[in-house]
Amino acid sequence: MGAIIFDDVGRLLLIQRGHPPGEGLWSLPGGRINPDESDHDALKREISEETGLLITPGPLAGIVERPAPGGAVFEIRDYLATVAGGGLTPGDDAKDARWCTAADLTRLPLTDGLLAALRSWNALPR
Repeated sequence: MGAIIFDDVGRLLLIQRGHPPGEGLWSLPGGRINPDESDHDALKREISEETGLLITPGPLAGIVERPAPGGAVFEIRDYLATVAGGGLTPGDDAKDARWCTAADLTRLPLTDGLLAALRSWNALPR
């Protein structure tokens, strides 16, 4: 699962993936859900680990499916979220983290399908 987080001026938070799959590409922060976690609990944990930010999860923005190793398929649920505290510092498996404008999305190497998904969910930065 992942988080769609905007700052006060409408920029979108993206992380640069530090490990496969998609190493070096930019994506929404997020990750895997542990068996004992709800989506929202996992989202808070993953965002804190990857970005140093504390968040308040909001509603589901959309769901995408992506290929996984061995022919499996990952179902990724992306939620809107707001910053509740902390400071932006890349960590865990994020090589970098930054607030991005709409123009940045045209320049950065994004994970497959990210831009199309954000467009379809009306979740593009300013």
